[in-house]
This record gives sequence, structure tokens and C-alpha cells, in this order.
Amino acid sequence: MNLHAIRAIYRFEMARTFRTLLQSLVSPVLTTSLYFVVFGGAIGSRVGDIDGVSYAAFIIPGLVMLSLLTESISNASFAIYLPKWTGTIYELLSAPVSYVEVLIGYVGAAATKSVMLATLILVTARLFVDYSIEHPVWMLFFLILTAVTFSLFGFIIGIWAENFEKLQVIPMMIVTPLTFLGGSFYSISMLPPTFQTLTLFNPVVYLVSGFRWSFYGVSDVNPAICIGVICAFLALCIAVVAWIFRTGYRIKP
Repeated sequence: MNLHAIRAIYRFEMARTFRTLLQSLVSPVLTTSLYFVVFGGAIGSRVGDIDGVSYAAFIIPGLVMLSLLTESISNASFAIYLPKWTGTIYELLSAPVSYVEVLIGYVGAAATKSVMLATLILVTARLFVDYSIEHPVWMLFFLILTAVTFSLFGFIIGIWAENFEKLQVIPMMIVTPLTFLGGSFYSISMLPPTFQTLTLFNPVVYLVSGFRWSFYGVSDVNPAICIGVICAFLALCIAVVAWIFRTGYRIKP
């Protein structure tokens, strides 16, 4: 294992984050703060408690997950697409660095950025609402597992995309709508029976439910099933990445 190569890629990507702090960290935190003000403050006072949790506190895991998914995908996809666009990826592929080391460097940096952002959002949320974390170890586990999984997914999107427009198609047209419809702002038990059944086909439901359980001990889905779904998607992403590197799909002329 070439630790020097992993460290070089990781440090380069992290340095790019700190050069663009306004876009990478400040902007997502401010956007999420607006959600707390609008949904938690204005609407929360009218909604009341959900499963014994105040509405303002209930939406915190969903808002964190919304930012975590979008930023994990965005960070990883842009990180690998930029070398493709500039042509420097061929220098990386010709270097004595294995595909596994490239993957660890890029995905590790993207996941680190996402976890940092989620932590900042949780700290900011404390300014607006009082919340508790009943299972902090499981919360951290869900946080890291989700960040790594969707950073891998973003890496795949970055390889697949042929232009900057395609980088935004899946996050904006698929992931964000699924997150809003995945119980981020409500419990699926509040839906009619037919819609409850349909919602269970939304994979984001399992991410939000598992993460919310780690906070308040309440969940729309069994936490064990949530972990199983995330791990299954992680395995699928690993298989796709392995196929990409084995075949050279869109990374070799």
C-alpha cells in the first residue's frame, strides 16, 4: 500500500476545500440554518411533537442527511471529474499508484469533508433548538458509513459524467427529491397506507430513519434493516468501481 500516494491525493483535495471555504462549508451551513428558521421556527410551532419529539428537533437528522448526501456526491464527483476534464488523470493513471490507492485518497477526502460539514450543521443546530443524541456511537457510525457510501457513488458519477451539466443531473434530479420524499421533514407514519408502502421503496427512507433512531430512539424502519440497506448499496458501489477500473470505462482512451 503506497501511503505516500494516498496522503498526497488526500491532502491535495483537502487543501482545495480550505481554499474554497465559502462554497464548501459556509454556504451549506447557512442554507441549512434557513431550514431551521423556516421549518423549525415558523412551521414547527404549529406542527407540535412527532413521536414524542418536538418538530424542530425531529427534522435535524433529516437536514443533516440532506446535506451529507448532496455534499458527499458533489465533492467526490467533482474531485475525479476535474482531472478528467483537464487531462491530468492520465498522469495519475501512469504513475506507480494502484486504483485502490486512488480511490482511498479521493473518497476519503470527500467523506472527510462531508463529515466536517455534518458536524458544523449539528453545532449550528444547537443554536436554534435543543436536541439529544441517545446513541452517539451509532450516530457516528451512520454518519461515516453514509458519507463513505455516497462519496463512492459520487466518484462513479464523476467517472460517468462527460460534462459539468451531467455532474448535477443525478444529485439535483434524483437524490434531492428522494431525500425530501424520504421522511426528512415528516414521519412516514403520517402518510396514507398506500403512500407508506410506496415510500418504503425509497432508499433514502432507510438512511434518514436509521440516523434519526441514533438521535431519539424512534424510527420508521428497523435500524438493522437500515444498516443492511446502506451496506448493500456500499457493496454495489464497490462492485461498480471495480468494474470501472478493470475495464477503463471513460478513464482510458
